[in-house]
Amino acid sequence: MSKLMLQKFGVVLALAFLLSACSPKLDWRTVQSPQDGYSALFPGKPEKIQRKISYQDQEIPQTLQAVKIEDDIYSVSTIHLTKDQSTLAPKLLEQLQGNLLNRASVSLESALSVDALYQTANKQRVATKDYFLEFKSTGAVEQSMRVRWITRIGSDNGTWIYQISVLHTAPARVDAK
Repeated sequence: MSKLMLQKFGVVLALAFLLSACSPKLDWRTVQSPQDGYSALFPGKPEKIQRKISYQDQEIPQTLQAVKIEDDIYSVSTIHLTKDQSTLAPKLLEQLQGNLLNRASVSLESALSVDALYQTANKQRVATKDYFLEFKSTGAVEQSMRVRWITRIGSDNGTWIYQISVLHTAPARVDAK
């Protein structure tokens, strides 16, 4: 009788494992965005939002792809500046970073960061930094974020600005790293 129970337990355990593989947390997929010049891994199918942001009397397109899985939001934000707008890139990037870093009450220099690498389409590895931010507590909700900014020149001599992030929201503080 115990052998039969052991077999049933093994079957139940195997089924539980197989069902967990269907969990959105484990459903990683490569999302291609040729119009935004990237492909990225997402833990589910992201939603796409497009908008225009005003910057120095210009309307600049911004695209956001994001997916929420449990307490985390995974996102890639892209801004494309045309060849004529490329001179705006350094100050626009500084403003984007400043807005987020101010919310976390840190500066680029004081934020916890680690050196990282990302891979380009031609398999080249490029150095970058990942920043770990902890936002001010509201008492009921704690937020932390891992974020990276990448700037690159496109084939049209325009500039692409990417913000890749994971935002974690939970009732208790967790280490951002």
